[in-house]
Amino acid sequence: MTDEQPIRLVPRNAQASAQATTGGDVSFDSRELGAILALYGRMVAAGEWRDYAIDFLKDQAVFSVFSRASEAPLYRIEKTPRLARRQGAYAVVTTTGLILKRGHELPRVLDVLDRKLRLVTT
Repeated sequence: MTDEQPIRLVPRNAQASAQATTGGDVSFDSRELGAILALYGRMVAAGEWRDYAIDFLKDQAVFSVFSRASEAPLYRIEKTPRLARRQGAYAVVTTTGLILKRGHELPRVLDVLDRKLRLVTT
């Protein structure tokens, strides 16, 4: 017998889920995703947003919002954990790369996108 370990074949989906549970990619937790999807639902109901995409990368998670399916995203809601102690882990970024708001608390950062109705008096 040899001292080598036997080769273990792992199905592709099982390998991806094992990587995600061992801290491979950054992702939104259920509380964060709930806040983002609540805002997304309000904006879809208002007719401003139509589609979204979620990307889980090694160093950040990105929720992209589109007004049409075939164009560049209007906004990107980014979570970058390595910036958590400095500027804050959350940011809202426009298509051109302008950071609208950055902070430590997601609901406060999302307020920049949440247009509330106000009574205008003259």
